[in-house]
Amino acid sequence: MIKNSKLTSPRYQQIATDIAAKIVDKKYKVGDKIYTRSSIASQYGVSAETARRAISILVDLDIVESTKGSGVVIKSYEKAVQFVHQYNDIQTIHDLKKDIMGSVNRQLKEIDYFNESVTKLIDKMDRYRSSNPFVPYEIEITADTPLLNKTISEMNFWHNTSATIVAIKRNNELLRSPGPYTAFLPEDIVYYVGDEKSTERVYNFIYPNSVEE
Repeated sequence: MIKNSKLTSPRYQQIATDIAAKIVDKKYKVGDKIYTRSSIASQYGVSAETARRAISILVDLDIVESTKGSGVVIKSYEKAVQFVHQYNDIQTIHDLKKDIMGSVNRQLKEIDYFNESVTKLIDKMDRYRSSNPFVPYEIEITADTPLLNKTISEMNFWHNTSATIVAIKRNNELLRSPGPYTAFLPEDIVYYVGDEKSTERVYNFIYPNSVEE
């Protein structure tokens, strides 16, 4: 299972980005002197080492210039813009990655739930079928069957299918326990009981031409 990971940039990098963003917003201009490292540490509530690392990033990117005894001076507006854009792009990628990982997690959970539900459904259906062996199947009679207008006796239905007809629905009326002289008519719905393979045997018997095709 994929887990969400917290994608957070280091504190010193956040501070460097914040200072660069202030340059972009022209709160600091090229040539301006900004806080000393100790002042930056105090302002952001971090250690002097964290402040030093933040300034080092800006120095390495030529955004500021740090001279011992002279403090930190703004050196380049353009490079500050470039750094902020790159940082925002990275954060966007991190956010997208986090969203994708979260989506994958949700889908995996849904797949697990689906598989579990299907397993439960199949199990319940098997139990129901075992405890209710006389739940009827059904099949519609159409003009495609050669058994049209033949009686149940004439076609030897049980002998050929091992299934027993329990009812026929005809013109919105239900004929229960139809006798051997009841014939199949178009649009009849025949209800029958049998074992698991009854549906295949009944269909092949009633529509043998479709099987040959």
